Amino acid sequence: MKSISNAAVLARFGYAISDPTRAQILMELAHAPNYPAALADKLEVSRQSMSNHLSCLRDCGLVVTITEGRRTKYELSHPALSHALNDLLGLALMVAPGHDAA
Repeated sequence: MKSISNAAVLARFGYAISDPTRAQILMELAHAPNYPAALADKLEVSRQSMSNHLSCLRDCGLVVTITEGRRTKYELSHPALSHALNDLLGLALMVAPGHDAA
């Protein structure tokens, strides 16, 4: 596996969480591993959209798959990611007037 710089790691992480759906997926997986269909239903997105988002998160190194027979479950790639996500949520960030905080 190729090593990448700290800046590249942060850039990948930033890209992954820049989409609200991917951010929601990560928060769901921080609670427990889950299946794509269940995540799609819970987040009210199509299964194709969920597949694309999970592929992005996998390519960014944030989630991994667990094969269970014919089914595939997803989980965070490292337990520390759950703590990192919760730490980010704990920050009180100021948003400039006129900008949507989404």
